[in-house]
Amino acid sequence: MSNGETGDRPGVTIGRAAALYGLAPSTLRWWESQQVLPEPPRANGRRVYTEAELRRIGLAYLCCVVGAMPLEQASAVTSGRGNRDWRRAVERHVGLIEEEVRRLRGAHGYLLHLLHCPDDDIVEQCPDLDGELMSRTPRGLAAGQSLVAAARSAPQGAPPPRRRDGTGRRRDENTSDPDRCAVCARAFAQPGRGRRRKYCSRACQQRRYRQNASRRPA
Repeated sequence: MSNGETGDRPGVTIGRAAALYGLAPSTLRWWESQQVLPEPPRANGRRVYTEAELRRIGLAYLCCVVGAMPLEQASAVTSGRGNRDWRRAVERHVGLIEEEVRRLRGAHGYLLHLLHCPDDDIVEQCPDLDGELMSRTPRGLAAGQSLVAAARSAPQGAPPPRRRDGTGRRRDENTSDPDRCAVCARAFAQPGRGRRRKYCSRACQQRRYRQNASRRPA
């Protein structure tokens, strides 16, 4: 690109800046609106991304896409507001990831255990299923030898306290796990208004768009 496209400043337009990291220009605008990126200087009314701005976009990509950080926490890293702010934000997110890793390891371990079941029909044939339900689900908190008797005695209303192994979760048709991003699987809160979201960030939305586009026949 010649400097003529961006005035006298040596830089690139928002389209080129976004393409460098496989993003859409709308993602950079969204990051600006969420204070993950400062608005860059302009020439002839157009954004101009110099080496420093492109480095900052790269850092935002590392935080938001590679590190799966929420935008609010990522902004503490990319804004350059001093070491304490950004280090605390990273430490908080590392703690969340470690908790999620422990949960996924538990899920992984159980599914590997499940694969060793020799029975074709687990519900009808597996002699260990009742023990698994007692130890790994809230069924163990309800009295009763049979499942029908246990269901009749199970308390209704507020769920029991949640335990680390997940046995404190209530799972029925009226409850669900937290919403998770369709791309990176990170948990996120739905907005109070508007349409329900499928992705935790614009970056993940763009990643799914690119994945779908790559699968389309030429």
